[in-house]
Amino acid sequence: MIGIEWLKPAAFLGSILYAMIGVIIFWVCFVIVDKITPYDLWREIVEKQNKALGMVVAAMCLGISIIVAAAIHGG
Repeated sequence: MIGIEWLKPAAFLGSILYAMIGVIIFWVCFVIVDKITPYDLWREIVEKQNKALGMVVAAMCLGISIIVAAAIHGG
């Protein structure tokens, strides 16, 4: 049977803290990638409707997310 350890305040606050750290690291990585690309990602994807670039950015976001999750989890 699954215990209720996740209801303890320390576990809950730890989860929130790690989630916030993960989001911040992801955001920083995304900003770095946006700065090193030769064009404005936002304008290309939103204004020019560049679907191919959108797919590449989505794959990049998934990759960064997997790396951040593995680093936080310790795997």
